[in-house]
Amino acid sequence: MPPARDSRITEHRNPRSAAIDLASPLEIVDLMAAEDATVPRAVASQRAQIALAIVLVEAAFRSGGRLFYAGAGTSGRLGVLDASECPPTFGVDASMVQGIIAGGPAALTRSQEGAEDRPEDGAAAIDAAGVTSNDVLIGIAASGTTPFVRGALACARALGAKTGLLACTPLPADYVASVDVAIVPVTGPEVVTGSTRLKAGTATKLVLNMITTGAMIRIGKTYGNLMVDLKASNAKLTDRSERIVMEVCALDRDAARALLARAGGMVKRAIVMHALSLDAHAADAAIAEGGGVIRRVTKQPPPPVGNA
Repeated sequence: MPPARDSRITEHRNPRSAAIDLASPLEIVDLMAAEDATVPRAVASQRAQIALAIVLVEAAFRSGGRLFYAGAGTSGRLGVLDASECPPTFGVDASMVQGIIAGGPAALTRSQEGAEDRPEDGAAAIDAAGVTSNDVLIGIAASGTTPFVRGALACARALGAKTGLLACTPLPADYVASVDVAIVPVTGPEVVTGSTRLKAGTATKLVLNMITTGAMIRIGKTYGNLMVDLKASNAKLTDRSERIVMEVCALDRDAARALLARAGGMVKRAIVMHALSLDAHAADAAIAEGGGVIRRVTKQPPPPVGNA
């Protein structure tokens, strides 16, 4: 009798790695690199869907809503990782982007077997997080079938939240129709069968990078490609804040530090204060009127890159 054929591509055996158990270290590296090189094309195939996700998340942010991720295992950890990187990068509150993982915080460092198998746990996690109709929930499930994620999406949908699904294998039409956006970069069989921490995990990380970075750019968290709403929580970020103000405002280090001090350490506020000769309160009002986007406030482009 032939072996059962799983419909999930992430569970298929990869013919190119069938003999990997006797491969040399260099052969393993070359094989994995060749497989990983296919991931960007899979992600690019979903450009329109990723853009729609950015639109949904931007609208949520502008209405005071939040972005939630829900996933299990690697998928859940990647959601938590992306959420945790938003506050230092974009200066937002930790509640603005939140990751929910099956099994709770303990699952971040140790596998919680069986935690993903109960849809009711996904629904309970959404209720516990206080998801509302202002929010967006993106379920992350490389295989597309995780019960925890399905339960979370169903609960969020019932609450009126916008919903999205990120998977790496083709999905049933009714599942796609049940969410506002389905992002499906099909990455194919893994080098090690079923190990979705590999290509599927890489694709997931790329997509999450695009969604949060894109939405944050849209609400004014950058000036050109400069990180102007970063939170200077360590020496590296303090130095970056000073260098951004030096570059944008054409100031030396001491003057940039003094301006940042008057601006309460906020780079965006400092730039507007300098450009329009405003105090901190007036700069904040101008930024709010411009929807958070510096260029709409100062009417000036960011400085060119290098000699451009």
